[in-house]
Amino acid sequence: MAEFDRQDLVATCRALAIEAGAVIMKVYARDDFDVRAKSDDSPVTEADEAADAVISAGLRARFPDIALVTEEQAATHDLSASTFLIVDPLDGTKEFVQRRGDFTVNIALVENGIPTFGVVYAPARNRMFFTTADGGAVEEQGAFAADEMGDLSSISVSNADNSALRVVASKSHRSPELEDYIGRYDVSDSVAAGSSLKFCLVAAGEADFYPRLGPTMEWDTAAGDAVLRGAGGHVVTADDHKPLAYGKPGFRNPYFLAYAPSVTLKSG
Repeated sequence: MAEFDRQDLVATCRALAIEAGAVIMKVYARDDFDVRAKSDDSPVTEADEAADAVISAGLRARFPDIALVTEEQAATHDLSASTFLIVDPLDGTKEFVQRRGDFTVNIALVENGIPTFGVVYAPARNRMFFTTADGGAVEEQGAFAADEMGDLSSISVSNADNSALRVVASKSHRSPELEDYIGRYDVSDSVAAGSSLKFCLVAAGEADFYPRLGPTMEWDTAAGDAVLRGAGGHVVTADDHKPLAYGKPGFRNPYFLAYAPSVTLKSG
């Protein structure tokens, strides 16, 4: 089993997320940039690839003994380790391409199927969330300097009112199935957001519930899942409400529900 210092992991991953965010924002600020389709027809840009290069190099240099999985290098992965780092260098590429701002840098650590650490950085929204070395969850405020941590505020999930739930769901992946599921709840507010920010809005108590009835991969969810768990929330599979597990063959997730424990889940 790889040995590492958790404080060092937090500091390194936070700094790499900020450095990757700066690379992404340079591309985002340009008048145009190339967008290509990957083999699964999802979009990829030079910002995805540049951010991946920054994060991968930094993690391999600092933690050479921990297995690394990244979205942009997923085709090369044959994972057998129970402890691994998993990265989505630009989550929400559709939001990036359409210049809607809700994209994030995601870096997470998975141990024995559980995401135990995660950092989620939304450079266009000036928001950063991460789990601490002791397992809590915080939001950072400040200038987001790679070499100096700003002010940290502990975050925790809401005490939800099941007669007036605040739901957050995808901007780019809505479906009749999802709308039907949300319709089973008493909802006072429904907000659309992109990328792993949805997990963080639940973690920060700004929403109660994030149902996802659509395809995702582990690198899309691990960092946000870790932040939400650190804030007292849960992420479970939609069909049997068991904790969402990581390290699955192919890294594909089932449908899932992310929520504050005070939310009463509906079956099916």
